[in-house]
Amino acid sequence: MSQPITREKMQALRDHFIARQHELLALTCALVETESPSGDKDGSSAVVSLLASAASSIPSVNSIERISSENFGEHLRIRAFADPSSEKSLIILGHTDTVHPRGAIKERPWRTEANRVFGPGIFDMKANCAVALESLRACEAIGLRPRLPVTILLTCDEETGSPTGRPLVEAEAKNAQTVLVLEPPAAGGSVKTSRKGTGMFTIQVEGRAAHAGLEPEKGVSAVLELARQTIRLHELNDPQNGTTVTVNVVSGGTHSNVIPAEARAEVDMRFSSADAGALVERNIRMLEAIDSRAQVTVSGGINRPPLERTKKVEELYLHARTLATLIDFDLGEASVGGASDGNFVAALGVPVLDGLGVQGDGAHAVHEHIICDDIPIRGALLSALMATL
Repeated sequence: MSQPITREKMQALRDHFIARQHELLALTCALVETESPSGDKDGSSAVVSLLASAASSIPSVNSIERISSENFGEHLRIRAFADPSSEKSLIILGHTDTVHPRGAIKERPWRTEANRVFGPGIFDMKANCAVALESLRACEAIGLRPRLPVTILLTCDEETGSPTGRPLVEAEAKNAQTVLVLEPPAAGGSVKTSRKGTGMFTIQVEGRAAHAGLEPEKGVSAVLELARQTIRLHELNDPQNGTTVTVNVVSGGTHSNVIPAEARAEVDMRFSSADAGALVERNIRMLEAIDSRAQVTVSGGINRPPLERTKKVEELYLHARTLATLIDFDLGEASVGGASDGNFVAALGVPVLDGLGVQGDGAHAVHEHIICDDIPIRGALLSALMATL
């Protein structure tokens, strides 16, 4: 059950973020300038140090835990507003890694243009990590104690599929009543009430090499077999039901005068429901060679289950929408094709509201930026959700 909140309290939360915007942006700038591409252990640890230091100054924070992740760096778990009598918790979920390589900050340094602030990783999602911490402070300042203990969990390998973050997220979510995800919003600031699941496959084809001019009939073209399999894979697309299968990377052959003995393709799969994903995964795994002389091997599988718009997710969205109206913001919802760590949580049956980050554009791109005027709105909304759920 959610608790009510007054318009005056909502406006006070927004005003808190307006008053604290300079400090929040200073922390965001430090995070952006401390580069932390996925797999950069030193960068990951440095960003976690900044966030841990900031969290240590917030009175409601009960514990700060740095969790080592082999080959990636450190996850960060912050617990606040502890209540030993509560069996459930509220989780704020995000990540500290980015897709931008070291050196990106020199090529595209932090800069402000009118109402926008640019920087590698600012939109996805370093500004949102700063907003999450400030939301704890805002609840304290306005006198809103969350009904549930709050855990902020920031993983360090989300951009590479969460190989070490996934078990941590799932273990934490098992005791959660609700999970709020700090990923960037959809267009217009809409939250994400459904996300497609994802699958990643590799198709390996083995044929037989032969001289292309002297005796091509003795060869078995792995490239030709892979081309035929690509058509088969394309036929698995079902746009009406939200299923896409795309061959994205292809390689094969050795020399222009040799029948290619090997070829390889990487395949991306997206699906809207668990049943649809299982069906398409099964069809991909059952691929057999069209030319009986070739050999086709399939590896990989479903990486993230879908985040489906269940009744509980709908209720969570409607609650957030009601809160947003108290500061005159029309909060929309969207269904998107990209996945997040929220997908893992949804598969456990825990209600998830995704896309609660600050508005902006250019995730993973050279023009990545946030919109400054949106910080007080998103900060107030996150704080209010934290206080009322």
